[in-house]
Amino acid sequence: MKKRSEKQQDLDNLKTELARVSTVILTTFQGITVENDTKLRRAVQAAGGKYKVVKNTLAERAGVGTPTEKLLKDLKGTNSIAYSEHDPVALAKALTKIAKDVPAFQFKAGLVEGRVISIAEIQQLANLPSKEELLSKIMFLLNAPAQRIAMALNALPRNLAITVSEAIKANKFASPGASPGDAGSGEKKSEPAPEVPARTTEVSTEKGQ
Repeated sequence: MKKRSEKQQDLDNLKTELARVSTVILTTFQGITVENDTKLRRAVQAAGGKYKVVKNTLAERAGVGTPTEKLLKDLKGTNSIAYSEHDPVALAKALTKIAKDVPAFQFKAGLVEGRVISIAEIQQLANLPSKEELLSKIMFLLNAPAQRIAMALNALPRNLAITVSEAIKANKFASPGASPGDAGSGEKKSEPAPEVPARTTEVSTEKGQ
């Protein structure tokens, strides 16, 4: 049996941890084998969380003054808690997988960001993309416009050449007033010389003639 000082130390440690976590899932483990219990603990640890079998009075006292107070109040039966300071989806996924393989392991309720959630909501949480998957999708969305811009820039010289060629064929560069046949021709056509008005010959007369 633990000494009173050891019990107090356990209480203080659990209270400190519960004050920091963002996600707690309350479960029952009655009838679970040692082998499955080991798998469960490893799965929770891989998800960045912790798993503990707790006495009801200890859990309730540790939860007082923390976001978990409502979740851990008036506990009945055998209980265990899995909690994490990080990704709630990863924890829910790990526990849901274990629950499918081990019928003795069942959810009771959960707490995410200070809000108590039901068993159905825990299962919905497990179906969401993990933080890593969300970050991957966000990075893809952020990089996609840059990729399209790069492709457009690479295609620009070719597109520009095609545009200029088509414009020449369509006589887009002809001078105002020029006939279509004049555009694009490298030869200069001779223009008729301007007409010069005929000079009038004046005959001077002397007086008296």
